[in-house]
Amino acid sequence: MNARIVALPGDGVGPEVTRAALAVLNDACASGGVEVRVDEMLIGGAAIERAGMPLPQATLDACLAADAGLLGAVGGPRWDHLRGAVRTFRLDRIKGRIYRISYDNTPL
Repeated sequence: MNARIVALPGDGVGPEVTRAALAVLNDACASGGVEVRVDEMLIGGAAIERAGMPLPQATLDACLAADAGLLGAVGGPRWDHLRGAVRTFRLDRIKGRIYRISYDNTPL
């Protein structure tokens, strides 16, 4: 089995928890014979700093094309003053697909 996952580390503690989660994922996939390709994309404050918006189109496109997404953490006091489109996430456009994939592929 092959899977493509988009990792969205975000900001704050997000990159740290995402690294730990990906380490566990890689070990589990290796022991189960699953090949996983992980593409890391920008989201949240990290995306605002680098791309000027919290959810760049490239990130949204990657999420829509992926089999699953792994979201670290986003937001924080550094960006609380922002308003409008810069602060508003369009996660609602990908949330349904991410949740569907998560529920369909979990043993819980």
